[in-house]
Amino acid sequence: MGPTVVITGGNRGIGLATAEEFARRDHRVVIVARNPAAAGEAARLGVELIAGDLSTLKGVRAVAEALAGTCPRLDVLVHNAGIWPSARRLTEDGFEESFAVNHLAPFLLNRLLEDRLTRVVQVTAGLYVKGRADLVRTPAGTDFSSLRTYADTKLCNLALMPLWAERWKPRGITIDAVHPGVIRTGLGDRGGPVGVLLKTAKLLWKAPADGAAPVVRLAFDQAGTGRYFDIDRELPLASVAADPAWAGKLWTQAVELTGVA
Repeated sequence: MGPTVVITGGNRGIGLATAEEFARRDHRVVIVARNPAAAGEAARLGVELIAGDLSTLKGVRAVAEALAGTCPRLDVLVHNAGIWPSARRLTEDGFEESFAVNHLAPFLLNRLLEDRLTRVVQVTAGLYVKGRADLVRTPAGTDFSSLRTYADTKLCNLALMPLWAERWKPRGITIDAVHPGVIRTGLGDRGGPVGVLLKTAKLLWKAPADGAAPVVRLAFDQAGTGRYFDIDRELPLASVAADPAWAGKLWTQAVELTGVA
């Protein structure tokens, strides 16, 4: 068995296609999914499943504990889980749901598992450039927008990536982020007329396997760290995500909100 690869949100879309590709390469693959029904899909692929809810701090800690118990070493951790909500929903911790899943969950997993990490790949979105996250309003979603909140949370997550890179350099852990392209998945699906139009438009988008390809490529590309890729092209972070002072405040806030030491 090859290296151990952990993929959050690995039961559908890009995550599932990524799991399939790593399994094909005879890696040990562990997927994290909220729905225990994903066990059937995991069995079909010959991969392992850890069922857990990444929308709550308790759920993230439980996932980290389960991973620590089964994976002495995580050769690759792929943060793929993400949501694009159509309405403001609060988690049991009082956070807007996409802020919790897209931003706080990867942060907390990184902190809880960093003693066994080697390589981290953050699946992000080019829409982060449209983000205008507010340190006060965005965590609880009082500035919620069905169009922009997704970009806000991806911005928060991506702005911390260079800080992780610097933190981990002495330990030899690397981290990069990738926007895999515009891919035909269930992300952002809506009901009603808007949903019908979106589904029609998605017929022209690329398949999940196309989105998995740059993630798999980047997983074992340790030529650098703290890099951002638009599919296979390395780009500098846009100014909205490259403000060290703001990123430092965001980091401090994440520490406080997640309660890590």
